[in-house]
Order: sequence, then structure tokens, then C-alpha cells
Amino acid sequence: MDQIDRRLLELLQRDATTPVAELAQQVNLSQTPCWKRVQRLKENGVIRSQVALCDARKLGVGTTVFVSVRTNQHNEAWAQQFTDMVSTIPEVVEVYRMSGETDYLLRVVVSDIDDYDRIYKRLIRDVPLHDVSSSFAMEQIKYSTALPVRSLEE
Repeated sequence: MDQIDRRLLELLQRDATTPVAELAQQVNLSQTPCWKRVQRLKENGVIRSQVALCDARKLGVGTTVFVSVRTNQHNEAWAQQFTDMVSTIPEVVEVYRMSGETDYLLRVVVSDIDDYDRIYKRLIRDVPLHDVSSSFAMEQIKYSTALPVRSLEE
């Protein structure tokens, strides 16, 4: 991946609907080579998908809750059961297995505290958990889906 590929990725992360002609102009290529580079980035899995980013408030899920989960069952069966369960809850938009005190960290989007309580009750009902701690985001300071695009030498 060279500097042109990195620039294309930066541009596409800003707006994936940018026409190839405009992309080509911004990276100083003609359209066909530019299109081929984008296709190669897709084929190689660098570009995983192209999506529409929606406004959470306008969809009625403007409250973000970070949920720390601890378990006392560190086995494959429990982990699979937990993964299967959180995968079925659309309000759980991110899940990470963590190091340290917290075993899993979830980002949950809901309309309000009552809506979160519904999710919380489902979490504790469907999988045995040792501890669940929830923190409500008061303000979103920074949010981006764009990843930094650096050369491997940096």
C-alpha cells in the first residue's frame, strides 16, 4: 500500500460516495487506475464495507451506555453463550474482550434509562454474570469511524 492508496482510504472514509472521477483528481490519477486501486483495496479486505452512518438521536437511540461485564466463568462454552447473546441485541453496537479488571466492555445505544434497563435485564437473565457496571455517557466529545491511515514505517 503506497501513499496514493492511503490518500484514497482517507478520502473514502470521509465520504464513500465520492465519485471515482473526483477521487482520481484528488490523488492525481486517471479514473481507470484509481478505480482499480479502490477495487484492489476491497478485494484485499482493506475496505471491508461501505455503509451509511446514521444519527443516533434522530433514530431515538441517543443515549450511550458503556457496560463493563465481569464473569467468574472463564471457559469456551460460557464465552460462546455470551457472544451469541450479545450478538442478538441490536442496541449492543460494540463488544470487546478486555484485559484487566473488566472481562468485556459493551457500548450500548438506547433511548433512555428505562430502555437501558430492559437491555440490562436481558443481559443478566440470559447469561450468568459475576458483575455488571454501567456508565452513561454525558457528552460525546469526539466520534469518528475513520481509522488513521499511516505507512508501516511510522
